[in-house]
Parts: sequence; structure tokens; C-alpha cells
Amino acid sequence: MQIISATMDALPAWPKGKKLVHLDLKGAPPRIDYLHKLIGLFSGLGADGILVEYEDMFPYEGELKVLQSTQHSPYSREEVLSIQEVAKSQGLEVIPLVQTFGHMEFVLKHKSLWGLREVGHCLGTLNPHREEGVRLVEEMLRQVVELHPGSTSLHIGADEVYLLGEGEESRSWLSTPGRTVQQLFLSHVTRVAKGVREAWPNLNMIMWDDMLRGMDHDTLKGSGLVGLVQLMLWDYNPTLDVKNTVYLLERYSGAGLSELWAASAFKGSTNVHTCVTSTQRHVDNHLQWLQVAAALPEGIHMLGIALTGWQRYDHLSVLCELLPLALPSLASSLQTLTHGQFSPEAQSRVTKTLGISSVEVEIMASSTTGDSVLFPGRRLAELVVELTAILQSEELRHFEDNMFVRGWFTPYHRQRKIVSPLIAQQLQSQAMTLLALVEQRVAMVKKEMVRLYPASTAQEWVEQHVSPVVAPLQRVLEDTRASLLEMVPQNVSASMVGQ
Repeated sequence: MQIISATMDALPAWPKGKKLVHLDLKGAPPRIDYLHKLIGLFSGLGADGILVEYEDMFPYEGELKVLQSTQHSPYSREEVLSIQEVAKSQGLEVIPLVQTFGHMEFVLKHKSLWGLREVGHCLGTLNPHREEGVRLVEEMLRQVVELHPGSTSLHIGADEVYLLGEGEESRSWLSTPGRTVQQLFLSHVTRVAKGVREAWPNLNMIMWDDMLRGMDHDTLKGSGLVGLVQLMLWDYNPTLDVKNTVYLLERYSGAGLSELWAASAFKGSTNVHTCVTSTQRHVDNHLQWLQVAAALPEGIHMLGIALTGWQRYDHLSVLCELLPLALPSLASSLQTLTHGQFSPEAQSRVTKTLGISSVEVEIMASSTTGDSVLFPGRRLAELVVELTAILQSEELRHFEDNMFVRGWFTPYHRQRKIVSPLIAQQLQSQAMTLLALVEQRVAMVKKEMVRLYPASTAQEWVEQHVSPVVAPLQRVLEDTRASLLEMVPQNVSASMVGQ
């Protein structure tokens, strides 16, 4: 990989403040022993804390037990405590994140809780008018906070509250002159935040900022959030608009919301189905955040930055990059913040710490020296890169577009059974060879993946990222077999149609 910032002047290192690594556990939850190893690595790479988003992997109890995952076994209470113990031993703070308004798909998908949706067809947004919804959120917060006795901060989410104001009760509420959707949002968030402050007076509260971006100065100042929450402004774009981001931070600070965080990304923000992380893209995002920090006027205090690592775009979407594929990106991003650029020194720190010769995971698999120390999960990263390269190859992805399929094995030919046995046999051989290669690599990936993740994660990953790609190939194979049985004498076809 090129030294990304070699042609630009170094910026000041990230201002004094915390660097948090975000753990998104709503998909591909690591086995607890692997998670412990990752926490140790985070510390060694320069992180100060972890921002843990459990969703349905938290061991909710009582009436909330329904929220526990049925796909994977949730972490036990002992395991949640062990995460904190290992983090503490590594000098890392643990901040739990609990969604309290938007992105509540893991809650509102349950039939018994359908009535708490803002609108029936949107699983993510809570109806802010229902007392039972507020009590549900309060109980979720209580259980999570009490199982994190050493935490001094709590993140209450509140991003992307889609379709707020479109529910029947909200439309009725908004029919009163002067009321707005912004006020509706603020009324729920301030109620939740004040409840947290009353229950745990010394607990700092963080929330995402995006629902506040369109609010004017007076609305922000009179929001009820001043002195109550710390805003975390997120932007994962490698071409982040520095000027606009500085302006937004100035607006928040000028309205009294002066305790501010940034949020970048080291994975999970490229595409909903991305499997292999681009280090370049995410280092660029952090270089933009360094420009923001350097351009801020004195008096604006950044408490830190959270490096987010999304495992799904939301609770119902496919898995994106697994953590092992993103560790070079995470290490490079942290070192970029530390050095003010991705300098040769920063790059050297990453390659030595991880035992790799390239910080791009796609190249890492083929350019590693034999005596390198494996970072936790590296073998899985290599295998996924290899399998992904096969799945993205022209030969496989465009098999149905090759000359022989388009010329002699179209749907027209198959339906009318006017197929050349010679061509069908050739296609069958090609399809069988490709499928055998994929199946061999899938078996290797699954074997390694179940060492780090639940077997259900391995199965989900294969069904989401492999099965759709090979399905057309499998259809061609099935059709060639059927065609050969139809077009070739029985005593000959048995040896031609394969196993």
C-alpha cells in the first residue's frame, strides 16, 4: 500500500481525548475468548476504550428476555462482566450503547411489541407517545447500566429515527399549532436522558447528533439537552466535508452543547454487503477528521473520537466485513490519529504490530513473510480474501454470459430441449470445476470461522455472501444434467451427467 499522506503536510495528532473502538455485536458476535484477545489488541494499537453495542446479545432478564437473540446464544452475565474485567486490565474504558428511539429493530420485530412502533411498517422507530414504550426503554437501560458497574458513560443512541411524526398518535400531536417533529424528537430524548440523570447522577450520557443537524440555534439552545448530553457527530465518508463539519460543531457549541465527540469508521460503512475492508478508504476518513480537529477554533472541546466498526447496517441487513478483515484498517486508522498522518513511522508500527507486510488486507494474504506473528483472526481474513476473489472473478460472476451459454444454452434452448450435448457436457464440466473450487474454499472458511464465531454466524455468512453468487452456476449445472438425460442415449448419459 502506498504511504497515504506522504504528499501532504502532517496535521497535529488527534487532540487530547479518548479514542474508542466501537464493537457492534448485533451481527457476528465473537466467541468470548476471541473477544478477549481483540480487546488486548485494541489496547496495543492505541485505543483508550470500547463502545459496546450489544443489541440482542445482552442477557436481558425478566420481561425483556424476549429481546435475547434466538440465532446465537447471548453473552452470559459472567461474560459481560469478563469483557469489562479484561478491558480494565488493559487500561480501556467500557461504554455501553443502548438504542432508545431509532434502530430498535431488535426490539420492535417481536410480535408482542408491534404496538410500540411509530408506524406499522417501520421496525426501527419507537412510538414516543406510549408509556409502555418509555418504560421498556428505561428497563433496558437499567439492566445494562447495572451490569456495567464500573462504567462512567452511557451512549443512548437516538440516530436515524425514521418516519417520526407519521404515526397516528404523532399526527394528532402535531396537529396542535406550533408543534414540530423536531420538538417531538426532543421531548422523547430529553425525557429518557433526564430519567438516566435522575437514576445515575454521575453517569455521562452520549447521543448521536444527526437528528439535531437541521435544528436552528434557538431550538438547540432550548432543547433541554444542554448540560445533559454529549453529542457524537458521525461522518464515515473518506471525502468528509471539513468546512461543513467544523461549522456544525461550532453551531452545537454556540448553542451550549459544548461537550462533543467525533465518530469515524474503520469498517462497515462502504457498502451493505462488503466483505473485504479497504484500509485506504478508512484512513482517508480519519485524515479528514484530523483536518476538522485542526480547523476548530479555540474553546471547542472534543472529548474524543469513536472509531465505529459496523457489523450490519441495521438489525435486518446482511453481515458486512468481519472484524479480522478490518484489523489492518483499525490499526492504520488509530496510528493515523496518533501521528497526524499515515506516515512511514505509522505504517511501520502497524505492520510490525500485526506481523504483516501490507496494511491492505487484500494484499496481506499474498505478501506475508513466513516468520510473521499472526494477529488474532488473521487466518480467517486470508481465507475470506481468497474466497472473495474467486466469487468476484469474471469466470464465475459472468458464467451465464459466456459464449457457450449465450450461444447454445439459453432459456430458449433449455425449454425446448434443443441443446447440443457436446456444449452441455463442456458447460457441465466447467460448472462442476468452479463449484468444487468454491465448496473447497467455503469448507476452509467455515472451519476457521467457527473457531472465532458461533456456527450460526458461519452459516449466515455463507448463505448471504456465497450462495447468491453461485446460485446461477448451480442452475446451469442442473439444467445441463437434465438436458444430457434428455438428449443422450441412456447407456451413454450416465457417464456424462456427473455425480
